[in-house]
Amino acid sequence: MAIEPLKSANSLNEECGIFGVWGMPNAAELTFYGLHALQHRGQEGTGIVANNHGHLWQERGLGLLSTVFEDPQKLKNLKGNAALGHVRYATAGSGGVENIQPFMVNFNDMQVALAHNGNITNAKTLRKELEDKGAIFQSSSDTEILLHLIRRSKKATFVEQLKEALNQIHGGFAVLLMTPDGIYAALDPHGYRPFVIGQLPNGAYVATSETAALNAVGARFVRDVQPGELITINDQGMKIDHYTTDTTLNIDSMEYIYFARPDSDIYGVNVHQARKRMGEQLAKEAPANADIVVAVPNSSLSATMGYAEASGLPNEMGLIKNQYIARTFIEPTQERRERAVRMKLSAIPSVLKGKRVVLVDDSIVRGTTSKYIIRMLREAGAKEVHVRIASPAFKYPSFYGIDMQTSKELMAANNSTEEMRKKIGADSLQFLSTEGLVDSIGLQHAGKGNGLTTAYFDGHYPSPIYDYEPELAAKEKTGEITFDPEVGQ
Repeated sequence: MAIEPLKSANSLNEECGIFGVWGMPNAAELTFYGLHALQHRGQEGTGIVANNHGHLWQERGLGLLSTVFEDPQKLKNLKGNAALGHVRYATAGSGGVENIQPFMVNFNDMQVALAHNGNITNAKTLRKELEDKGAIFQSSSDTEILLHLIRRSKKATFVEQLKEALNQIHGGFAVLLMTPDGIYAALDPHGYRPFVIGQLPNGAYVATSETAALNAVGARFVRDVQPGELITINDQGMKIDHYTTDTTLNIDSMEYIYFARPDSDIYGVNVHQARKRMGEQLAKEAPANADIVVAVPNSSLSATMGYAEASGLPNEMGLIKNQYIARTFIEPTQERRERAVRMKLSAIPSVLKGKRVVLVDDSIVRGTTSKYIIRMLREAGAKEVHVRIASPAFKYPSFYGIDMQTSKELMAANNSTEEMRKKIGADSLQFLSTEGLVDSIGLQHAGKGNGLTTAYFDGHYPSPIYDYEPELAAKEKTGEITFDPEVGQ
């Protein structure tokens, strides 16, 4: 989505969430509820486009769904039996309303709406080529590039134009497009992002980022969208096609670790159960001489359950999260940053006093929050704090839709585990191994490899990263990072 400065001081930030439905009365209202189940994937802005008898109409704005659609009239304006929606976190592009999706354009022969989750790794090159040919962009988002590529195609039909355009973009992307005639769902050739198809009781099809959104609208799961597929949903039903067959499965392991909801299933693996197994494996790999296990709520709750059960230690609620505080953004002073964390989390002295605590978290990215939390636990009376992370250490950047595009942002890329321990103030610090992560997820698939992207931990990227490669050229020469030579995209 073009790179912007990091905004969250304390965590990874989600990519985006997409939802589309065809053949359902009051489709926009259903889309609203579907997006609500995906709000964890993006809180910066949202939009919905409805298809009313072949005419597309859009409402979008900055903020949460509850803010953008606070006026009930906005949803009422979106009439029709098909709709497309998006919730956004900007991994690329600025935070202005011009970057809020779905994008909607009026070609001379048709309207097209587009929603995208992920990151196009050759966006900079493509944008320059398009601008050199006279293209004018309305946003700084990489998503808009696909619309230009579609329009510049000389192919005879929209589907052929879309296929040609999809084969020109690289990276991680799940794409939903809507025209007056149907909805089109496409997944990148490596399946980095989750993408599923469901069906409502009346037969209407739904395409969305997670199965949790299907459950929210009463749709049954039909299938995962597979890498390289192009699926058409219209009045005739669902048609499965491909824009490329040069594919592998490399679902982003961060979906299981952090991003996806625990009640979602990704390629047949339930996220909660995978996280619980991560905690169990972590207890085996990194036991601690302690009295209680405490989770950093909410994304590490499942892993903490697994750690506690496997270690035989009681799982205590030592930290409480304020559910009514929005994302913490970077504040200009250390005092304000720490205060922002304390607004989100509170320690319980009666649980922690005099205890040796195992603190389980899902990740350490920049280390800021971990330092504050450990201090909170000690101030609440914890005797010792042993930090256990239910994922491997983040040593390498992400280019497929997470806001970690330089190594300097990553604590583990610049410090040993012992140096990290000292900086965050823990009595001990250990991470889950990459092998333990892969085994815990337990993804079963027919292709080569383990079906996961673990590049952030081991430096083995499943595909070239194009516009970002010059930044990593030195590390590639030394073998610190590698790209899969067999993959074309």
